[in-house]
Parts: sequence; C-alpha cells; structure tokens
Amino acid sequence: MAYTLEHCLRSRQDFPALVKNPGLAFLDGPGGSQVPRCVVEAIADVYASCNVNTHGNFAPSREVDRRMENARSVVATFLGAESGSCISFGQSMTTLSFNLSAAIGRTLDKGDEVLVTQLDHEGNRGPWLGLQERGIVVREVRLMESGELDPADMAAKITSRTKLFAIGASANSLGTVNDIALARRLTRQVGALLVVDAVHYAPHFPLDVQALGCDFLLCSGYKFYGPHVGVLYSRPGALDRLPTDRLSVQDPAAPYRIETGTLNHAAIDGVRAAIDFIAGWGSGSTLRERIVDAMTHISGYEHDLARYYYDAVRGIPGVRVWGPDFATGRARAPTVSITLEKATAGHAAIALGEQGICVWDGDFYAARPVQVLGLAERGGLLRTGISMYNTRDELNRLLAGIERLT
Repeated sequence: MAYTLEHCLRSRQDFPALVKNPGLAFLDGPGGSQVPRCVVEAIADVYASCNVNTHGNFAPSREVDRRMENARSVVATFLGAESGSCISFGQSMTTLSFNLSAAIGRTLDKGDEVLVTQLDHEGNRGPWLGLQERGIVVREVRLMESGELDPADMAAKITSRTKLFAIGASANSLGTVNDIALARRLTRQVGALLVVDAVHYAPHFPLDVQALGCDFLLCSGYKFYGPHVGVLYSRPGALDRLPTDRLSVQDPAAPYRIETGTLNHAAIDGVRAAIDFIAGWGSGSTLRERIVDAMTHISGYEHDLARYYYDAVRGIPGVRVWGPDFATGRARAPTVSITLEKATAGHAAIALGEQGICVWDGDFYAARPVQVLGLAERGGLLRTGISMYNTRDELNRLLAGIERLT
C-alpha cells in the first residue's frame, strides 16, 4: 500500500514523544529517530517478565533465549540475510567496528592496504585508520565537491595490495548514496573484503545484503525507530575465521564469536519490535515482503518531502545546499545539509531550536567530509533529516525560520 500524509499523521499517534511534544518538529532523524509505543512496551516487557540471563534451565531464561533468537531472525529478514546466524549484536555500530577491525587486523601483514573514503562517518574510518599502528597502509577515496566519491579514484586505489574496503552505503552528512555495486566489483577483482556502513541507509531504503554481496554490513537500531543497539551482518563463514577478542568461555561460533559480555536483551527485543512496526505499514504474505513493501513506500514519502525542502531552501538567498542534486535521478537519502552566509550552523540550530525545530549542526561525526569541503572553520553544516513521521507543515516552519536568519 502507498504511504501518504494520512498514514503519516496516523503513525504520529504511535510515537509517544510526538504526542507529548506537539510543538516540536523532530527533523533530526539522522541523529536518532523517535521510537513507537510498541518498542517501549517490548523493552518494558522484558524487564517485567524475563529479566534474567540466557541459557538457564528455567522458564524465564528460556524465554530470553527465544526472544534473542527471534530478534536475530527478524533482523536477518530486515537485511535480507541468509539466516539469524549471520546477525551479531553489540553496544553500537562503532563498538562492533572496532571489534571487527581488531580481528581483521590480526589477519593482515605489514604493508597490506585498507581503503576508506573521505565521505564516511568516523565510525567507518577510525577503527580502520587505527590499523596503521600495525603497519597497515590506509588509503582514502577522494570526495568531490559534488558530495560524491570519485569513481576513477576508487578504481585506481583498489589494487592487488588492497585487503579490505570500508565504505558507507549512504552519507549521514550529505545524503549521498554510494555506488556499492562498483565497490563490490572492484573488490572482487582483487579478492578484498567489503565492509559496508549502512547506519544512514537502513532507515530509508530496503536492504538486501545478499544482493549487495558485502562481506560485512553494520547498522544501528536507533536510526530506524528502535533503541541503541549495534547490528553486524557477516556473510556465512566470514566471521568464523576471524581471531576476535573474546573470553575463553565465549561461544566461538558465529554470530556469538564477536559478541562480548552479556548483551542488552531488552533493547535487542526492542529492535525486533521496531522492525515489526515498520512491517506493519506494508503488504505481503511474508515478513520480508511486508518489510520491503513498507520501506519502499515510506522511502517514497520521505524522498518527496526531502525534495520539496531541497528545492525550496536552495531558493532562499544566502543559502547553499551541499550534496547531490535530487534532479539527477540518482539514489539519494532524504537528508539535506546547508550553510548560511549570515549565520553559522550552530547559531542557526540554536535559533531554530528556540522555535521548536529540531535540526542538527556541526559535522555529525563525519569530520572528514566537512574538513575536505572546507566547512570545518565555519562550524560545519546545518542538517535536516526526514523520517516517516515528518510533514510538509514542519518543513514550512523550518523554511520560515531559515528565511529569518538570512
């Protein structure tokens, strides 16, 4: 079914924060989305009914085991993964990235090369840059002023020495959607691993990790209406061969091999509830069909709003919009970042916040693209991100607030 303004207004009633704060326009989805009531209830129910550890020989513990395995299965369905055994959980995407880079780093030799990009969030750069301490050479794919990665530079920098390429599916700073298919073709030619950061992509597009052909993919539940839980997809067999940091008593098989300590069972069940919530807006006979249908139509709604804002804001004198143009027809996330001639991003965000408009300013932990584009000394970018619960009226409020600052 289509996702329209009518559906959006109905969905808003499912989000307690929106009901309790009717005067606030939450246009900060890239920094973390609001959560629906069913997610809050799922988390609370774990604490109320089975707040015990896993693998015990009593009913509440077996219930936790069931919920954890169900959560892995539902997340696998959301990502298009082969099975729940491909899904590992952690504190955050960044924590899992550090764990993954440490493990992969132990398999590399001095002089081996890892490729990152100038567009990525530090969560998909910092853990790999740290491998330089082991003598690994880390190179960067160049970011062009258009907000896109240079495909020729990508092709030139993936060589026989490249062992891994870490790239974002979509940029949280500029909304750019990267050419993962090109990255996959190039890495396959040299036998390199492909690690995809889908934190900013997962909330806005249907995902199919098998079609992407990635070896590892990471995302975060709190970006798609869930709690703060990091998710790692590992291609079958890819995790089993890695020397991960783990205790001797830890299950050495995937997906547990990279999970350290007791996990946040309540939050993980909240991620499952968030995916079920998304699926509830779709049609189909299977959970996967409902997820894909819902994500496709919600994405269309979000992109229509983002395009409306993009076209309107760039028509305001003294405003520059950064990132790819919606008019090109290429895939783009519903995230729009701007700078203003007469106000820094921080000043603008403060002024807008006082009007009940929640937008983000700075580099959003994507420090490298902001630096490359020469925006760091100007306070970075003013970012607006569209979620399923946003409306055109909220964007009109934002546009009016920006006009007052120019």
